[in-house]
Amino acid sequence: MKKLLINIFFILLVFLNQEAYSNTTDKLYEKIDLFGEVLEKIKQEYVDEVDQAEVMDSAINGILQSLDPYSAYMSPELFESMQTESKGEFGGLGIEIGMEAGVVKVISPIIDTPAEKAGIKAGDYIVRINNEQVQGKTLMEAVKLMRGPVGSSIELTIRRKGFKKPLAFKIQRQIIEVKSVESKILGKQQNIGYVKLKSFNENSDKQFIKEIKNYEKQKKLIGYIIDLRNNPGGLLNQAVAITDFFLEKGEIVSTKGRRIIETRKFFARTGDGVKGKPVIVLINGGSASASEIFAGALKDHKRAIILGENSYGKGSVQSIIPLKNGGGIRLTISKYYLPSGKSISEVGVSPDIIIKEENEFELDTDKDNQLAYAVKLFQS
Repeated sequence: MKKLLINIFFILLVFLNQEAYSNTTDKLYEKIDLFGEVLEKIKQEYVDEVDQAEVMDSAINGILQSLDPYSAYMSPELFESMQTESKGEFGGLGIEIGMEAGVVKVISPIIDTPAEKAGIKAGDYIVRINNEQVQGKTLMEAVKLMRGPVGSSIELTIRRKGFKKPLAFKIQRQIIEVKSVESKILGKQQNIGYVKLKSFNENSDKQFIKEIKNYEKQKKLIGYIIDLRNNPGGLLNQAVAITDFFLEKGEIVSTKGRRIIETRKFFARTGDGVKGKPVIVLINGGSASASEIFAGALKDHKRAIILGENSYGKGSVQSIIPLKNGGGIRLTISKYYLPSGKSISEVGVSPDIIIKEENEFELDTDKDNQLAYAVKLFQS
């Protein structure tokens, strides 16, 4: 028990600076004693026998999730799978999730994954996973429930705005290969470059820039459509690199945190990769985080027309921090701000041209009114 209390002590210390700690030592020890007393009562008197390790994991998760919807503890198993995910291949359903008021919320389904094909939408609230109630569980507990053997099925029950009754979706788990970039030539004259960027993982900038440079060799192209719809974001450095490719100069994004090292400004290097050609960026409610950095920076610099619907509004940066037990924590270390100084947290990036998505619940359809409008702008 003594070792347990020491561990809790150090967990609590990370949330206190040295000066605050020196003024609140007595109160801190009181809280540690209280925690130990509660844990002992659970061990002695709770109706069922409990796993002390699971109780500790829940306590750590409680601390982190009290901070914001995106901070969370990862067991060694989940931490390993998270590392695989950031490299572009992992098993699961293909959705980015967060917490909102104790409920698991879909930030965005990843394009061409089981979740997206089944009909899961950005903004959906997951209320049941198979027959298990989700409310009251931590974010990582929900993630663990959704993972499973490749080929196995899972049923998600969700609440969706505009629907009175819950909706149920049966989804088959698959290996998720995140191919960040897809592209093609559009327009009657075949002179518009279209690039769909699905995520900002560690390979995205190389893939993206390679596609654009190949198109630049075709001198007949008059401009580009960059599609960030349902792109949940990813790595900050990837957002900076891809945004930089379109800017001649100026600030891309700034981050502000408690530590000096987390307070930074990122600027574009000289040189516009497409030599000033017009750019239209498509966004929707599933465009989050790194997607909002890209869209917001190009909007602030008047370098692109933003078309579609308001983005998600995730204006914070998380760092994955390894722990000694092989697990890790995802911790919000800073907030980011657009060149205008605006934070998009809970607000999002607003489009210059609002075009509501049609056929929202039709799957595998070629009809895309937002993309069609963007193409029309180039041809008008």
